[in-house]
Amino acid sequence: MLRSDVNERFSRVGAGTPAGELYRRHWLPVATESELADNPVKRVRVLGEDLVLYRSDSGELGLVRERCPHRGASLGYGFPDGDGLRCPYHGWLFSPQGECLEQPNQTPDSPQLKSRAKITSYPVQPLGGLVFAYLGKGPAPALPRLDLFTLGEGPTRFRDIGYAVIPCNWLQIMENSFDPTHVEWLHGRLFNYHLEREGKEPTVLAGHHIKIGFDLVDYGIIKRRLREGQTEEDEDWRIGHPVVFPNVLKVGGYGLSSFQIRVPMDDTHTLHFWYCWYDVPEEYSGFVDDIRHLPDTYEVTLQGPDGSFLMDTIDSQDAMVWVTQGPLTTRDDEHLSSSDQGIALYRNLLRSQLEALESGGQLMNVVAAEEAKDVIELPQEQKELGIGGGGGNPMASFLRTQALYSRRLTTLSDRIESALHKAG
Repeated sequence: MLRSDVNERFSRVGAGTPAGELYRRHWLPVATESELADNPVKRVRVLGEDLVLYRSDSGELGLVRERCPHRGASLGYGFPDGDGLRCPYHGWLFSPQGECLEQPNQTPDSPQLKSRAKITSYPVQPLGGLVFAYLGKGPAPALPRLDLFTLGEGPTRFRDIGYAVIPCNWLQIMENSFDPTHVEWLHGRLFNYHLEREGKEPTVLAGHHIKIGFDLVDYGIIKRRLREGQTEEDEDWRIGHPVVFPNVLKVGGYGLSSFQIRVPMDDTHTLHFWYCWYDVPEEYSGFVDDIRHLPDTYEVTLQGPDGSFLMDTIDSQDAMVWVTQGPLTTRDDEHLSSSDQGIALYRNLLRSQLEALESGGQLMNVVAAEEAKDVIELPQEQKELGIGGGGGNPMASFLRTQALYSRRLTTLSDRIESALHKAG
């Protein structure tokens, strides 16, 4: 259990809160680059702040406060003009640095009024198809170049980025990353219950856990599992899943390499990204061009029309347990057990990082630009992820496995499997 005051300290992310100030020392993705290609102005909410992300006509990215200092209208409905963003109400023009460049209809022109009209702005950088923002005190640290952000497309490789706003606190989502045994039940036995009712083949994710382990590393925590029938030479134990503090989980296997990134919007909403690379079996590389014709950014569907959570993907199953705990769960009535040792370790790491921030100590993954590594390579499993029904066909196994993680791929599954059937 956690006392209510400690829970508040860990969970809340507004300006001046302990966890909020810690998050402000890290770069956070706030959008995808392709979203700005469709519309160069996007309203975003991050750490309790309402902001506007935009790309100017000259290509420069800006992130500024949404409220115009003139009459309070939303700059989120403004438009790029030259090097800045114009307010839709009276055309005041703001640079990516928040400076007021023009105030039409002011007679005479007032440099003092322009100076007073400067608005809050934050640094932004693109990397790997995402746009990252730094909301902390300057100078901004290096933007960590995690391995998947530096990959490129190829004949058999493509990327997609799913996103969803999850209506609950960020910590409920992160703690799930340190809970290996839920896979056995939520993604295994419960999933198979639903698949059986639909007459579909089961997953093999229900294997019983006989051992779990967690290691602190320089970038975060690696979690490990051992199931019945496995040895410590199996990838589940030997490699495990890395978590990059404070908010990135890496998972993978059988053609999938994925980051799950959790960005606190406020105390009760989290922007979740599923950042995925797929490697198709080489003999089926011709299908990659078909897949690339789909948008590379898509909103992940987690609930049905009646609001109930769908139970047909790992993502929607996870979202169900995150959200049903409540918008910001209490933890003073929980009963942790031996299977929750990873959650305890993450809380201890979070506590130590909050103390380091308050004492001026070194923070994990916060490195000055001149000291940054070029690429941070993270370990990853390569095993098959556990969906049945491949029938020995590598492309069919690939599709069924990845459909657990990406609804985008299911739009092509029937057509591709039909082509595979015709080809014998």
